[in-house]
Amino acid sequence: MAKRKRSKTNENSKVLTYTAWSLAVIALLLSALLIGYYFGYENANMDSTISNIEKEQKKDEKLELLKELKKVEEKKEKKVLPKITKEEDVKKRLKEVLKKTTREYTSASHEFDNTETTTPPKAIERKITITDKPKLAIIIDDVSVQKQVKAIKALKIPLTMSFLPPSKYRPNSAKLAAKESFYMVHLPMEAMSFTAEEPTTLHVKDSQKEIFKRIKIIKKLFPKVHYINNHTGSKFTSNEIAMNRLITVLNANKINFIDSRTTSKTKAPKVMKNFGLRYMARDVFLDHRMDKAYVKKQIKAAIRSAKKHGTAIAIGHPHKNTLAALRESKKLFHDVELVYINQL
Repeated sequence: MAKRKRSKTNENSKVLTYTAWSLAVIALLLSALLIGYYFGYENANMDSTISNIEKEQKKDEKLELLKELKKVEEKKEKKVLPKITKEEDVKKRLKEVLKKTTREYTSASHEFDNTETTTPPKAIERKITITDKPKLAIIIDDVSVQKQVKAIKALKIPLTMSFLPPSKYRPNSAKLAAKESFYMVHLPMEAMSFTAEEPTTLHVKDSQKEIFKRIKIIKKLFPKVHYINNHTGSKFTSNEIAMNRLITVLNANKINFIDSRTTSKTKAPKVMKNFGLRYMARDVFLDHRMDKAYVKKQIKAAIRSAKKHGTAIAIGHPHKNTLAALRESKKLFHDVELVYINQL
């Protein structure tokens, strides 16, 4: 009996031992799995963090690279296109202009193309307006030298001087204008057929950018300018696209355009209307022919136009016979009020 009891005890002891070992192994396996999961989770988190850091670093590196590339490009641009101040640009342009030759004009007929007609283009049709004191503005174009300014001012009547931009034979026109309290600029524009073109002439093919640059230079040369009229310009003013470009720039610079009406095909009335601007134009050319009797006749025509419409604009040139005719017609001006163009 004692042996059987001892045998059963041994068997139970072995079962307990095996069970304990089995539980120990299971515990070890579970611990290993838990440890592996924990480290795997931590590693995954770490990998994710590292990945995000690497992405941010790459982003920063990319931004830095772009900045460096931009600096390189800017340096290249500066080498190819050095920054030029407005003053330097004006001086450079003027230097180029003064190298070119121009021609002196012997009569007013250069203002329009007389290939189509032997007389100046007619003035635009206007409403009849009766006033007690009609206003007449007389513009003297092509002013460019000291003797012309002196002769005009010697008449002691309000005449609006319109200065040509500087050129080889007229380098001081802007300096002369600077001494006046009020003046206009007589801006050269492309004609249908004209062989004595000014070096600063605007052409139909000129881009908006080029016209903008040209007007900026005019503003630099003539800082007090608020009125511009066209010198020649029969081709330019008859081109609607070109006129749209010009009026856009003039309007932005608060400069009024006076149409010299060198062509009956001018698109200025239409363009000005589209911009909501007042159209102002020449009614009479005083000196299409150079003899004094003809000029006096045209002065009378200008006075009649002022009386009929309330206002009128006449254009003449600083020639001897034109100025003499104006001096001898002073009594005729008693019927109208002679004014500068900005008073119309």
